[in-house]
Amino acid sequence: MNATATVTAVLGPTNTGKTHYAIERMLGHRTGVIGLPLRLLAREVYDRIVASRGPSVVALVTGEERIVPDRAQYWVCTVEAMPLDIGADFVAVDEIQLCADPDRGHVFTDRLLRARGLHETLFMGAETMRPAIAGLIKGVQFLKRERFSELTYTGSKKISRMPERSAIVGFSVENVYAIAELIRRTKGGCAVVMGALSPRTRNAQVALYQNGDVDYLVATDAIGMGLNLDIKHIAFAATSKFDGRRMRTLYPQELAQIAGRAGRHLENGTFGVTGEVRPLDDETVEAIQEHRFDPVRKLEWRNHDLEFGSVDRLIRSLEAPTQNKWLARARDADDVLALKYLCELPEVKAKLTSPQRVRLLWDVCRIPDFRNAAGTEHVTLLARIFDFLTGRGLAQTRIPTDWLQKAIERIDKAGGDIDTISKRLAYIRTWTYVAQRKGWVENESHWRAETRAVEDRLSDALHAALTQRFVDRRTSVLLRRLKQKETLVAEVNDKGEVTVAGEFVGRLEGFRFRQDATTSNEEAATLRQAAFAALKPEFHLRADRFYNAPDTELDFTEQGGLMWGTQAMGKLIKGAEPSRPTVEAFVDEEAGPDVADKVRRRLQHFIDRKVAANFEPLLAMSRDETLTGLARGFAFRLVEGLGVIPRENIANEVKELDQEARGALRKHGVRFGQFTVFLPALLKPAPTRLRLVLWSLWNGLDEFPESPPPGLVTIPNLPAVPKMHYTLAGYHPAGARAIRIDMLERLADILRTKDSRAGFEATPDMLSITGMTLEQFSDLMGGLGYKGEKSERPKLKAAPVPVPVDPDAPVQPIPEGESAFIQPDPEAAPEMESFYTFTWAPKPRPRPERPARAERAPRKEGEAPAAERTPRPDRGPRPDRGPKKEGDAPAAERGPRPERGPRPEGDKGPRRDHGKGGKPHGKRDDRDSKPKTYEQRPPRAEKPIDPDNPFAALMALKAKL
Repeated sequence: MNATATVTAVLGPTNTGKTHYAIERMLGHRTGVIGLPLRLLAREVYDRIVASRGPSVVALVTGEERIVPDRAQYWVCTVEAMPLDIGADFVAVDEIQLCADPDRGHVFTDRLLRARGLHETLFMGAETMRPAIAGLIKGVQFLKRERFSELTYTGSKKISRMPERSAIVGFSVENVYAIAELIRRTKGGCAVVMGALSPRTRNAQVALYQNGDVDYLVATDAIGMGLNLDIKHIAFAATSKFDGRRMRTLYPQELAQIAGRAGRHLENGTFGVTGEVRPLDDETVEAIQEHRFDPVRKLEWRNHDLEFGSVDRLIRSLEAPTQNKWLARARDADDVLALKYLCELPEVKAKLTSPQRVRLLWDVCRIPDFRNAAGTEHVTLLARIFDFLTGRGLAQTRIPTDWLQKAIERIDKAGGDIDTISKRLAYIRTWTYVAQRKGWVENESHWRAETRAVEDRLSDALHAALTQRFVDRRTSVLLRRLKQKETLVAEVNDKGEVTVAGEFVGRLEGFRFRQDATTSNEEAATLRQAAFAALKPEFHLRADRFYNAPDTELDFTEQGGLMWGTQAMGKLIKGAEPSRPTVEAFVDEEAGPDVADKVRRRLQHFIDRKVAANFEPLLAMSRDETLTGLARGFAFRLVEGLGVIPRENIANEVKELDQEARGALRKHGVRFGQFTVFLPALLKPAPTRLRLVLWSLWNGLDEFPESPPPGLVTIPNLPAVPKMHYTLAGYHPAGARAIRIDMLERLADILRTKDSRAGFEATPDMLSITGMTLEQFSDLMGGLGYKGEKSERPKLKAAPVPVPVDPDAPVQPIPEGESAFIQPDPEAAPEMESFYTFTWAPKPRPRPERPARAERAPRKEGEAPAAERTPRPDRGPRPDRGPKKEGDAPAAERGPRPERGPRPEGDKGPRRDHGKGGKPHGKRDDRDSKPKTYEQRPPRAEKPIDPDNPFAALMALKAKL
């Protein structure tokens, strides 16, 4: 650059004519190069200069397109493809504020530092770059340009009320397509512009909008970079985007870059938000309207002076730091990450035998990942291309023609939907980039033309698919005619609000239309008819979305309702079995039988899978064909009880089960507790919540009990709540609270080891299991049949600690009357502690009503009158035998008790003695008067001890003694 060359920074907001100014300045020189941020914008500028000077002197160079005539004077390029060594008189770089971009910023910073024209250099961008440019470039001149028109914020607007000539901006393909589909149904159609589109497709879509075929444009932030369109209003459908690493909120200057597309040249524009986007805050709005933003403090930078002596030296040069305060080393871009991955592959490392091979590997790594391939798919393709280019010898070879031909033929298919064609376009862009590299393919001109032709065919197919999906020309014309005749037209917004002629008429809740009650009878029928005419496609679209929605979006309420998000979709009704409920869908008749059937089937699939997932152990037990006899019947009872049954309800069935049957049931997770028989896996919060709903359905309750919050060991025992509700919720009522079933069984295991006749105290383990204080535990034990007596005693203290004595120190005599230990104060009152002694004291069982005196059976011969019988002395509680039966004789009259053998397995109830003393319930036995006979029998076979027996621990201890 000669001494008279100038460097000028043209700074200002959008719609200031910066790009136009740069083109005019370039055409004033003999030669020039202009770098632009997007391939789309480069093509637009190329077409403008060609129209002015002719194609023979204008070159277009991008990553995927290269048009270079022999007498090229003006080069239009993307910033990455700018030639820096051709000695042009003029050099310009547009959107220079992208120096701060985390992904591409290092490229723009390199052009800011090194791209210079022989006579003039221009950098166009935002005013935020002024301090950085002044700090990095000596002698730079600044030219500030003011916006030609004004921007005004209009707040939030519904898409259905969006004014004509509006552009709605989203930041993902899914969001753009959803908005475009909504506009097609409500407005007749729209054009779609995204950065991933080819220039040919983008130009065709823009033509739809510019020609007036559609009045709406849906785009990504690609429209923020220099696309000059006739837009009056910009609406943001989102204010956050994924930047390649994370989701983040857009900065005010990024919002301003997009909002500035509204009101081109001298026509004022407006901007706002739509959909679920929260209105912009006042500070952001003011910054956008006044074009005042925080200046850029750091520019992304990467060393350009690369060393290719070895791959390690190349990586070190790429990671070289900078000492400039305005620069910050950029994070590793995709090309550096690909280089680090490939150089570790043995087959690649073996071929890096010269600096030329290292440079070639770096050029291969710079192939962009147009497909955004997941995992290692892209680097695998790069390794394949490098292998082709290196071959077997030392010289560089080329990609095989037949292999490249097959790869392109697989892509060259114009059929398919929008996503399929878009993926093919991304693939062909890769081969278009490869074909542009010199020396990589045979017959370069042929493959450049071939890949360009395939891209054009796919671009036309994509434009046709976009138009077919998002532009309904007939509907657009029909809506205009209806509007002219003032015919009522119904609209549905994203919140389910239905409007006719702009007036609210009701809401769409799920698949049911709730008409506004304020409408008069005369207009209600007309409004309803118009509303359902608009709702019919909405019903089908919503049914498709609902049918394809994942189960995570669906749920059931504790009253049996079925929800999709916050919308009620149906309810559960009683089925053939407790675990097989059916569903009733909430769908209006006007939606049609197809929609109703689709909704019903989706709801049934959801609840069937929910039951199968939560009750999997229970259902597996019901399907187990190895369970036979009593075990199978018991399993059926558990299935009926949904995995939880009070033991007192099935005491006889439990006794009848032998050990083999119990073992078979235990394999399925069944636990025979002292109070409850249950499957521990079904006590989790999700199965518990579902069990309460299914049991309530089966029993026809009007109001279903709600499950307690998860994680609580005890809950209040409310008198108004039936005991069975607590059992189904996984709790056992005892005293003022109900304790969780599994914790109660753990407590019962500890209580079996205690002497409940002599009494025992509560241990820390008992209190830890229940999570209660001593007083609360006493109330709980009272509910379980124990009596607690509260007492006090002096609190035990640790033994006194002797004073340490140094063995080397001389022994000092202890004064008379003193001790080596700390003596307690004899006058101080001892510290007392409370404790409870628990003994077994169950409540007496209710006796049957005694018959009237005239109906009583006659007294047997030799039996004393009731008044003369000796009263039974109070012998205290019998924890191992249950309450004393009516008719038992006093202990003094029964005589010595014969030795009894071990109790039968499975017998956990109180032990009964049917010898002398009579049967329970006061019935006398005539066998008392008969002579007793004795005979010798072989010893009874020992059976293994049932671990679920409440006295298993005592029986095991007896066996050891």
